[in-house]
Amino acid sequence: MDENPLIQNPNGGMPRLLEIMRRLRDPETGCPWDVKQNFSTIAPFTIEEAYEVADAIEREAWSELKGELGDLLFQSVFHAQMAAEKDLFTFDDVVKNMSDKMVARHPHVFGNESRDKSAEQQTKDWETIKAAERVREKQQGTLDGVAVGLPALLRAVKLQKRAARVGFDWPEITQVLDKISEETEELIEARAAMSQDEIEAEMGDLLFVIANLARHLKVDPEAALRRTNQKFIRRFEGIEMLLRANGKRPEDSSLEEMDALWNKIKRKEKQNTVNQT
Repeated sequence: MDENPLIQNPNGGMPRLLEIMRRLRDPETGCPWDVKQNFSTIAPFTIEEAYEVADAIEREAWSELKGELGDLLFQSVFHAQMAAEKDLFTFDDVVKNMSDKMVARHPHVFGNESRDKSAEQQTKDWETIKAAERVREKQQGTLDGVAVGLPALLRAVKLQKRAARVGFDWPEITQVLDKISEETEELIEARAAMSQDEIEAEMGDLLFVIANLARHLKVDPEAALRRTNQKFIRRFEGIEMLLRANGKRPEDSSLEEMDALWNKIKRKEKQNTVNQT
């Protein structure tokens, strides 16, 4: 057992976690797996942990959320430890940077500005402050700084928001709907006459406009798709349950039968929603 009193102290707080991470990365006495890792190999785990946090919230699994937030925090600690080893920055630098950023971006809370503003106005002020930060960081292009590693739908929305700030946006939602029709027709044509690469390109165009529609409707497309994924799982599991009651499996059934069961489940869900209102 490690005799370091801080590591063994259950009330050691953040210093304990930082020391645990330092020990895990020790080239001589640490964990071989942890020692072997670098920023690139850990990044996918960081993204995965963020999704698991979102999943726990989506399911309102509050007992799980504590652990998932801890896993995500550990990812920040892991990256900070690797950065410290390369003399890039420390965890304290990360904390200071975030604290300074939050104070600077909330002058209505920590400064002299009035708090008497709507959430919408605060969002506009936030974006103005961020734009000034990008200028200071010499990000000259309108789209500079939109993270490449974001989920594609989320990144599409962020790119569109940036472009909209400088006037590159459809003013009416009907124009977005017209564009969806146009891109859909192009995809149908691509399916009939183009290569797989061209079909993929057209599919991407359609998804990009769908993301634009979500933005105009003030809908988070990632959240909307996660919700539909959960709905699909729930209804398909319902199909499997109804089939099992008749001694069958999906592979023993026909599409017509499963589609009828799907519609039955859908009607029941809608009726339950009506009864709850």
